Amino acid sequence: MISSATPIALVNGRISTLDRSNPEASAVLMENGRFAATGSDEEIRRCATPGTTIIDLGKRRGIPGLHDSHMHLIRGGLSYNLELRWDGVRSLADAMAMLKAQVHRTPAPQWVRVVGGFSAHQFAERRLPTLEEINQVAPDTPVFILHLYDRALLNRAALRAVGYTKDTPDPPGGVIQRDAQGDPNGLLIAAPNALILYATLAKGPKLSPDDQVNSTRLFMRELNRLGLTSVIDAGGGFQNYPEDYEIIQKLAKDGELTVRIAYNLFTQKNGGELADFQRWSAMLSPLSGEDMYRHNGAGEMLVYSAADFEDFQQARPDMPSSMEPGLEAVVRHLVQNRWPFRLHATYEETIARALDVFESVNREIPFAGLHWFFDHAETISPRSIDRVKALGGGIAIQHRMAYQGEYFAERYGNSATRHTPPIRRMLDAGIPVGGGTDATRVASYNPWVSLYWMVTGNTVGGYKMYALDNLLDRETALRLWTVGSSWFSNDEDRKGRIKAGQLADLAVLSKDFFGIPEQEIKDITSVLTVVGGRIVHGDDSFKGLAPALPKASPAWSPVNAYGGYQHSYAVQRAACVVHGHDHARAWLSGPAVSDERPFWGALGCSCWVF
Repeated sequence: MISSATPIALVNGRISTLDRSNPEASAVLMENGRFAATGSDEEIRRCATPGTTIIDLGKRRGIPGLHDSHMHLIRGGLSYNLELRWDGVRSLADAMAMLKAQVHRTPAPQWVRVVGGFSAHQFAERRLPTLEEINQVAPDTPVFILHLYDRALLNRAALRAVGYTKDTPDPPGGVIQRDAQGDPNGLLIAAPNALILYATLAKGPKLSPDDQVNSTRLFMRELNRLGLTSVIDAGGGFQNYPEDYEIIQKLAKDGELTVRIAYNLFTQKNGGELADFQRWSAMLSPLSGEDMYRHNGAGEMLVYSAADFEDFQQARPDMPSSMEPGLEAVVRHLVQNRWPFRLHATYEETIARALDVFESVNREIPFAGLHWFFDHAETISPRSIDRVKALGGGIAIQHRMAYQGEYFAERYGNSATRHTPPIRRMLDAGIPVGGGTDATRVASYNPWVSLYWMVTGNTVGGYKMYALDNLLDRETALRLWTVGSSWFSNDEDRKGRIKAGQLADLAVLSKDFFGIPEQEIKDITSVLTVVGGRIVHGDDSFKGLAPALPKASPAWSPVNAYGGYQHSYAVQRAACVVHGHDHARAWLSGPAVSDERPFWGALGCSCWVF
């Protein structure tokens, strides 16, 4: 492992700097947490001192560290070790085999939780499991499966654990589906309010503080494995400040963050939003903190009356008449205190009304360079894009349509789907645009799925949404995930490029993003990730350069069996390991296995007969 204080020179690479004055280099020097120089191998070797560690990249592609402009890392880290992730799993049969295995290893009274990050359309079967199938594999262990923000599936044991009975009323905006006798059958529907899904999940056991520390560290390392070096945390429901920030603050204080985090504060009280922001603005000055962990402003929830839900299996909700006065009071307070802010807004109808409020406040208290932006904006109009530009705002886009495109098209038609969101129109207008995921529930945290979606216009299920006029070339897509996202954390002059003076964050890729077929983009990982000149992740020939990855705690955690995002055949390999079968050598030396020829069949493995 290399000390964080050691100067590092990477040589013999193909480095995309995204610095327009010097777009390509073969080598880079990092000193004191920043890039010191880029250039040829010979030039960088001349700059190196006797104490510089020189690492040969073997012609691999290097890029600036990826920056997610909208993720729920803090909340996700607290529960990562509890979650069985179906992100990237190619078939429902594989997913259910994972579920069954995890049920066997999970002790009472713990639950098995699949908390988003996947879509039914990614499965070969194109469907979710039935309640009967879930109850069959888990008769006694509570199981909670969250699909996007439209529904949750609970087995009978989970219904008992949460106490839902015939007498439990449906909450506002939600449905507890019932059988012919009126008893809950295990299906919870957001109609369209997802509060019933949040609230039910919150009833489950939580990790101990020590396990939450371990869980958050492992989640950050999982993000590092995918090339992520920075995240803007968008807050979230049931994520209270400062109580639910204690773990991440401890890690920051102890120097154990491996992802830079800029956090927004998300109001938790319907009707008490202004009071929340008044209290927080008395506690925090704008953008206070350090390079690795600092405040980033307000949102994505500013007022509950402006919350339009992204559940495309439900009709678009109309915002109430109370939206404008409530939103204006909050925005006025934020601008007066120079707090940057962001607003969740899926539909043009919400965006146009919010812009009316922003323009009204701006006439009295000029925004004057304050960074503010919309999140999502799937159906924003050209007119509203121009209004955002005039007010100096930006738009943070996420790949939610990669998971919900089929549902949107079913409701609104193929034609309406072609510019959801209209990324190219945003860029042509010259406004800041940043890439992100909205992970971990409504979509996966894998940035390469987002980059694949931007380049191809395809969902994870293979539905082609966009024509050429809304597709991005690979460099433009990468810029949204680096230079573009840096604006949203007020870092546009400090990161996003591999350039002397900028923060030394980069990733060296398992495959060349610029040279591989489109279909392979979503399976890219990082083999070497550096944050502030410190190696935080290494794989393949670079594995020994990074700190050892701790085991997940508690010992029964799904992370110990499956890790996080499931790339091709990762699920099958993990299942074999769980059952004590070592097929690694056979896998590496055996015959090629196609998507149609399962791994266990190719190796004669019976691990999947549980």
